[in-house]
Amino acid sequence: MDTDGIEVFTFGETMLSLRGSGPLRLGGTMDVSVAGAESNVAIGLARLGHSVRWAGAVGEDEAGELVLRTLRAEGVDVGGASRDEGGAPTGLMLSEPRLPEPTRVHYHRAGSAGSRLKACSLERAFTAAPPRVLHLTGITPALSRSARSAATMALRLAAEHSALVCLDVNFRSRLWSCEEAAAVLREWAPSVDVLIASDDELPLCLPPDAPADPAVQAKELLALGVGEVVVKLGAAGATAHTEDGSSLHAPARPVRAVDTVGAGDAFVAGYLSAFLDGLGTAARLDRAVTTGAFAVASRGDWEGAPTRAELSLLAATAGTVLR
Repeated sequence: MDTDGIEVFTFGETMLSLRGSGPLRLGGTMDVSVAGAESNVAIGLARLGHSVRWAGAVGEDEAGELVLRTLRAEGVDVGGASRDEGGAPTGLMLSEPRLPEPTRVHYHRAGSAGSRLKACSLERAFTAAPPRVLHLTGITPALSRSARSAATMALRLAAEHSALVCLDVNFRSRLWSCEEAAAVLREWAPSVDVLIASDDELPLCLPPDAPADPAVQAKELLALGVGEVVVKLGAAGATAHTEDGSSLHAPARPVRAVDTVGAGDAFVAGYLSAFLDGLGTAARLDRAVTTGAFAVASRGDWEGAPTRAELSLLAATAGTVLR
């Protein structure tokens, strides 16, 4: 782990996660854990040997204690975390398998402590140890006005401290509409150094009249000032579009998919890890599809994230293609 400071700063809501063994209406057993896109990335990076600080608010309850305990146990700095003193609870996520692969997810997060994250708390957490990278997702600004203000402030702080900004669009239709998301993400795009999105999320970051071709959309984002655009394509792998006009594609690692939840977060962790190691685009994609493969081959949101020593367990099965 880097001993000279925090490499990555991220923030958002992490919830208590209950995973059922079958349909919830039938009862049965449940596995207890925690889950949140940003903390999933934080854990993934920590397992790969990087110093990461997570900021967020949890309730003054046992679920909040579990969130903080889990992150600490995984080597994530939670010095920026706070406990809501107003009685708001830690959010809850319920998951139930319905078919061999699809999992149905139910959220109980309205009015949660995590949605009440304040800009002043975030500023203290950020400036206490300015990072090399700020990692944002499109989930946090959708939670509440105060969370959106905190995210906007984080972008300003990143600019003031010359931190690279990574944005994973991570659109959640249950939290806000396409129109609401687009109004925020289009404003943020010029401040983003690395934008990561699935191909159907790219239009949210562009004007309404943008062309439908993802490759052209990526070029338009680069023209707006985004430093690099990484398009996640699920089982088809991922493609990175860079400032010099080139694109690189990496096929997905062939593994037996057990649970796709958290795969995108694992991908982001792998990509940022390789960036922090000073590797080029091809190597960043290679590590990202590798960490993503570990995630889909394991159950849980973050439990399958590999350590650095485990990366070699999935030997490269196909080369990165220059386009």
